[in-house]
Amino acid sequence: MTVLAHRADTLTRDALAVLQPGFEGTTAPAWLLRRVGEGLTAVGLFGRNIASPEQLAALTAQLRAERDDVLVAIDEEGGDVTRLEVRGGSSFPGNLALGAVDDTALTREVARELGRRLAECGVNLNWAPSADVNSNPDNPVIGVRSFGADTRLAARHTAAYVEGLQAAGVAACTKHFPGHGDTNVDSHHALPRIDVDVDTLTARELVPFRAAIEAGTKAVMSAHILVPALDPTRPATLSPRILTGLLREELGYEGLIVTDGMEMNAIAGTYGIERGSVLAIAAGADAICVGGGLADEATVLRLRDALVAAVREGALPEERLAEAAARVRVLAEWTRRAGPGARPEGSGAPGIGLEAARRAVTVSGTAAPLAGAPYVAALAPVANIAVGDETPWGVAAELAALVPGTGSGVYPEGSTAGDVLAAAGDRRVVAVVRDAHRHPWMTKAVDALVEARPDTVVVEMGLPRAEPRGALYIATHGASRVCGRAAAEVIAGVAGA
Repeated sequence: MTVLAHRADTLTRDALAVLQPGFEGTTAPAWLLRRVGEGLTAVGLFGRNIASPEQLAALTAQLRAERDDVLVAIDEEGGDVTRLEVRGGSSFPGNLALGAVDDTALTREVARELGRRLAECGVNLNWAPSADVNSNPDNPVIGVRSFGADTRLAARHTAAYVEGLQAAGVAACTKHFPGHGDTNVDSHHALPRIDVDVDTLTARELVPFRAAIEAGTKAVMSAHILVPALDPTRPATLSPRILTGLLREELGYEGLIVTDGMEMNAIAGTYGIERGSVLAIAAGADAICVGGGLADEATVLRLRDALVAAVREGALPEERLAEAAARVRVLAEWTRRAGPGARPEGSGAPGIGLEAARRAVTVSGTAAPLAGAPYVAALAPVANIAVGDETPWGVAAELAALVPGTGSGVYPEGSTAGDVLAAAGDRRVVAVVRDAHRHPWMTKAVDALVEARPDTVVVEMGLPRAEPRGALYIATHGASRVCGRAAAEVIAGVAGA
């Protein structure tokens, strides 16, 4: 091989190494296996790729037959954002519930058990936890994905989560740097902007990331947000000032920097994914996450070729691409060494998720015991893309398992109390809401229900901001399956308030 041919081969392999693409289906397509063999070092999994733990283990084994150190990444936060249990709801509460309990030992154990289940299925990189301080309660994309609005609380639980996850041999990817909590725009749709000064950022947004770095997080994910105090022109994912100047040099972080999904409109709609990917690597990112919506070979080749062309044209330093690829390979080697075979076997803590969800529930008011099967009305907002609308949520199924005959209905935006009462008849109403404070129609319907039926039970499964309503007001701090179970136990009288 000539020197030029060798250089071209190295460039191509490095360009493939920095990509984290997705794909369609529950088995690895031939094109993906071929690219893994050619140098693709990471693959991202989504709900569409998962049918069961056994199927997932077989899928990851397929990938490792091509490359034994391949990074298999997933967006598994537990709680509302689950890919492992996308069809039934998560066995773990999310961050807000863990923050509400405020027991770092519990958070560490929950993360360890979640990591153990991922590792058993062959997943070794988790795009979690969210270290965002949810300082804006109207935030449409973070909310219950945050440990809370208190900076120190978010920091200590972020560190505990990182420690627990990585104790199971799964690399943590702390997100969304430098902090997505004070936004009122979803970056899946547009480019959010945070207009606070550097002192505020340092004292609030950056504290949990410092804690994660001290805890040894193996990866950090950048946010597609504009922070003018740090960089007035480029979003964090594309900003040398933020990724290299702040994260690398000021905070001293040496691990992998991963971008948030490049197909999100905050980047794709402003820079395009090819140019955005080149700018991200040039700014200091080491890995390009893509595949949530773009999941084909053509996308991988477009991005590979864009990176190679940028090096050849002088827009991307060759040594920067090589450095990024090297960091990906270092993490891949860590996960290979830290895999299931390197850890002592154990049964884990299978019930820890439900225990945590029960401890997170708060109850206001009192209500007479159920005299019969109730009617559960889920007042359903449109789910954000990170959560997805395919994962079931609520208390209806869990309450029906405890109280046979329980009726239920789902009421989308625009529904009224009259709609619910017409279906409920004379049964007691259980009104289930999610972030009611952000949806005036929902608040109006609940108030009318409580006025018409003072014995109404209200269950808030999002961020509890409104004054308690109803004879019994239950805040679960999340909408995962175990959060629904914990609320159902209170309603049915199985668990005390």
